[in-house]
Amino acid sequence: MQAETKTTIDRISGTNGSPIAVLRFTGDISSASKESVIGAWQTVNKGGPVLLDFSKVDYINSSGIALIIQMLIEADKTGQKVAAFGLTPHFQKVFAMVGISKYAGLYQDEKTAASSL
Repeated sequence: MQAETKTTIDRISGTNGSPIAVLRFTGDISSASKESVIGAWQTVNKGGPVLLDFSKVDYINSSGIALIIQMLIEADKTGQKVAAFGLTPHFQKVFAMVGISKYAGLYQDEKTAASSL
């Protein structure tokens, strides 16, 4: 059974003191996650840097990957910087294979990801 997707929004300070929005996902990400994922994205999509935290995500299906790609295409159109962290090795490989790594850096932890923005 699929775990409901929940997204929380945090704000942290980057290495230069500028604000960074952090979307923290929990549960599974699928087509049923659209409201949670895209809704949170639209809240923070103001042009500033964004981190995507997948450390509490167990499963992402192809529809979920499509939602993530949708966010990243919107970010790319405006030059917004995005980095992701907390992905399992399997999903790091999947993200690289589908080209997500062209739009967002993939990092092991929040500190490394934040320092890349």
